[in-house]
Amino acid sequence: MNSVLALGVDLGSSGLRIALVGPEGERLIEEASPYPTSLEDPWGWVEGLTSLCGSLPATARKRIGALAVDGTSGTLLLCRPDGQPGPGCLGQALPYHFACREQATAAAAMAGPGPAASANGSLARALHLLAQAQEFGEGGPWLLRHQADWLTGWLLGDWRWGEEGNNLRLGWNLQQQDWSGSIARQPWATALPAIRPSGVVLGRIAGAAAQRLGLAASCQVVAGSTDSNAGVLAAQPDHGDGITVLGTTLVLKQFSPRPLAGPGISCHRVAGRWLVGGASNAGAGVLRRFFSDDQIEELSRQIDPRQPTGLQLRPLPARGERFPVDDPELEPLLGPRPISDARYLQALLEGLTALEKQGWQRLQAAGAPALERVITLGGGARNPQWRQLRQQSLDIPVLNRPGCTAALGMARLAATALQKP
Repeated sequence: MNSVLALGVDLGSSGLRIALVGPEGERLIEEASPYPTSLEDPWGWVEGLTSLCGSLPATARKRIGALAVDGTSGTLLLCRPDGQPGPGCLGQALPYHFACREQATAAAAMAGPGPAASANGSLARALHLLAQAQEFGEGGPWLLRHQADWLTGWLLGDWRWGEEGNNLRLGWNLQQQDWSGSIARQPWATALPAIRPSGVVLGRIAGAAAQRLGLAASCQVVAGSTDSNAGVLAAQPDHGDGITVLGTTLVLKQFSPRPLAGPGISCHRVAGRWLVGGASNAGAGVLRRFFSDDQIEELSRQIDPRQPTGLQLRPLPARGERFPVDDPELEPLLGPRPISDARYLQALLEGLTALEKQGWQRLQAAGAPALERVITLGGGARNPQWRQLRQQSLDIPVLNRPGCTAALGMARLAATALQKP
């Protein structure tokens, strides 16, 4: 009962989650909440984490020896070297789905081919934020920090660091271990983080953060990952497994013997292995625009997956897509809407299923291994009719593991740091 525990923190698309595990990674407690304010508000991240940690028993909090944070890949904040966000609108992060079309050409010229060379990349968002600061007469020095990196900085009281997976879309090159193209030679390059691999211990928690969260002063802060990578760590996939995360957005992940490249394709290194994939802007978040969770559950029971609607919807939340196609101008296609709500829900699920199939085909065409089965994570994994639609479309087994949360993956990553000599 006195063993050291590990904490995982997930900053997801729609809210926060924490998971507490034992020394062998066994799940003990999980708690979740919406963002207190919004995804874009960094102080809301702190407030949400404080509230969730407060729900844990005080004795358990004092036994936490390490913690790690994941966040939405691409949500980017401009802040001062002491972590203070800029004034006014500069104090809000640009979310992962915010496309900066006016900066796409400059980003591509600066980064060269890769995930940063896009209107949907963090580099375009960085250029947008820096241009805004200049427009408002706010001079440097500035730091550019992704969501997980900023909260990790708050925990440490030191905002120098950035985890490598969170910074690929800003232009970090995993193979070269350097910034792509001419990024490091830009006048604002001092705003870039010092990159560290996922799982590395960055230091002890700062006294102020430890006191606010009720944690021991000896707690180690571990470099985390992106939210989708964290879910993969929780699922612990076997050879031939693909991971689909059915959350607010649709995310595909797969281990590969070699790195892959291409517009919209992500390539990370997790536990010494290459993890490739992509993330669509579409996902279960679109469903909630039309139906509540209770309505989705009730209407889903009325769906017969063997009887397709024949509608071909593109359920994007707004203009712009990242994967399976990287097109900031791609428009949603949410109609025509049938009279039957159940039929409309089925058409939306069919549209999301088609995007998933296209995503896996895109990865196979880029050189990813053939899939033998798909493991499904996220809230959408609880929908049996959606699972059947997907299994029919993919023609391979589709397993549901909704309990493999990103927070659990981060907690298990933090636990491994405790096992190192």
